Amino acid sequence: MTAPATTDSEYDEIPAAPDEGGRAPASRYGVLALAIMLVVGLLLGYAGGLLTPRITRPGDASVEAGFARDMTTHHAQAVEMSLIAYRSATLPEVRQIAVDIATGQQGEIGAMQTWLREWGLSPTGSKPPMSWMSDGATVKDGLMPGMATPQQMTALRNAQGIEVDRQFLTLMYAHHLGGIHMIDAALGATDNAEVLRVANTMKATQQTELNNLRQLQAQAKG
Repeated sequence: MTAPATTDSEYDEIPAAPDEGGRAPASRYGVLALAIMLVVGLLLGYAGGLLTPRITRPGDASVEAGFARDMTTHHAQAVEMSLIAYRSATLPEVRQIAVDIATGQQGEIGAMQTWLREWGLSPTGSKPPMSWMSDGATVKDGLMPGMATPQQMTALRNAQGIEVDRQFLTLMYAHHLGGIHMIDAALGATDNAEVLRVANTMKATQQTELNNLRQLQAQAKG
């Protein structure tokens, strides 16, 4: 099984636009370094999952399996958005938080995909997305809570200058809010120690990043 792994190769053709201060965008070397970091993060996530003892194995329709599958998809879009911001954003602080989000969530993808493999479950499953959530959360237009639409993703890819920063910060803020909603649902429904540990870490990280994203939004307005 191969976990969703996002690299920078699909962005190699994106025009490299200088920012408003005349600063050159990320060098190809810098993007390659980030790609390597993502792969390392994914492998570390796999390793962490493999080292965790398995006393019980959640079933195909379990909360744990649904959370792992849906949060993998959710994270994959965050990694994609972050790679775009790392490549094209103008504010150094925005590019830094993009790196932090991309590498952190890629590692979590590795951990969640390892759970599914160790539980003997498919990475996709037979149940519809979000069916594991008890609050009746639905998928709207094929998207889970907080996820950007295809149109918003296209606009982000095509943005230039400070507009990249602004769009990324707006989209990622909504993305994190939706992700925390999903995390809270898992925390309230599972007693799996490893899922609880990773989900709590995810929530704490994303709450901190929400505060940072809000501050950067104010900075990008100027």
